[in-house]
Amino acid sequence: MPFLQNEVGLSKHQLADIVFCYSLAYAGGQFLKGELADRFTGRRIVAWGLTLAVAANLLMAPFARFEPLLLLGMLNGLAQSTGWPSLVKLMGEWFPSKRRGVVMAWWSTNYVLGGLLATLLASALVGAFPWTTAFWLPALLLGAITSVFLLLVPRDLADGSCRATPPKWNLLLARPVVHLIALNALVLKILRYTFLFWLPLYLSDRLRYRPDQAGFLSSAFELLGFGGALAAGYLSDRLTGGRRFPVIGVLLGGLALTCLIFPPLASSGWIGSLIAIMLVGFFTYGPDTLLQGAAAQDAGTATDAAATVGWINGIASLGQLLAPYLVASVAVSRGWDRLFEILVGTAAAGALLSLLGWNWRNANTR
Repeated sequence: MPFLQNEVGLSKHQLADIVFCYSLAYAGGQFLKGELADRFTGRRIVAWGLTLAVAANLLMAPFARFEPLLLLGMLNGLAQSTGWPSLVKLMGEWFPSKRRGVVMAWWSTNYVLGGLLATLLASALVGAFPWTTAFWLPALLLGAITSVFLLLVPRDLADGSCRATPPKWNLLLARPVVHLIALNALVLKILRYTFLFWLPLYLSDRLRYRPDQAGFLSSAFELLGFGGALAAGYLSDRLTGGRRFPVIGVLLGGLALTCLIFPPLASSGWIGSLIAIMLVGFFTYGPDTLLQGAAAQDAGTATDAAATVGWINGIASLGQLLAPYLVASVAVSRGWDRLFEILVGTAAAGALLSLLGWNWRNANTR
């Protein structure tokens, strides 16, 4: 983002438009891809999504202008929406319900660790090579990962996880806990994508770090987020007996407090910035992975597992649509510190929302 702003000349609102279109396509794709994963082979759907994501990112390097990035961002979002419902469904069928918290905690570190490695790689690339390298080299790596996925996921096992009959949406939408999980996940998406997309720009704009320094520092968000994901899973399985919401509520309360102290702590120097970013990562990724992993699996049934996950993640992804405009409008008109006051209230609202499902758990986890 610093390079797109400073060298290409895109404004913060144009950057927000690109992120919005990516998020819109991703959110819309969740509703469709979840049903497709219940009806057809998830392996094939994910493979097509990976291939399209590679193509979209390769084209971003030579066409790094506003209009092409807007269209390619939408293609990228639609491609990436194929993954989560299909893969969470597979994981839910491979492991028993009583182990979901721990199993999904470890598995959900895929996007925490992936985000960390992506940020570190992109930061290293823009520090040593032309900044457009950060578009095409990760795309080539994803192409290699696509081949590994197709080789290692057995075709018969992937096919056996899918059904020819469509899920019954009236039964799915009649379960109140599905909507509670989705709303809580929406709150988390607002918070996570605010930090994920905008931390480097905050660090360079507000605290005057170089773009490569800002990238490396912002990678600490995922670094301790890895620990938050594991802590949430173990606590929900072994301390609360499969009840996910008590863990989610406590961690969101911790996130609200961290957002409150973030501006003065980050302004105290690079060590303060590092500590603040790591704490935010821990308290964000813990409840986020729990909601979209084990809790989403708990809320689904054998016939609508992927559709349930797709619905929850689709509603949650509306938070991605709100995050860029929230940041762009507040940071421009009122300053970055005002933004953190809004994030405090958002996290606190999520913690209060968790109280509604405090005692809920899937009967199979007892």
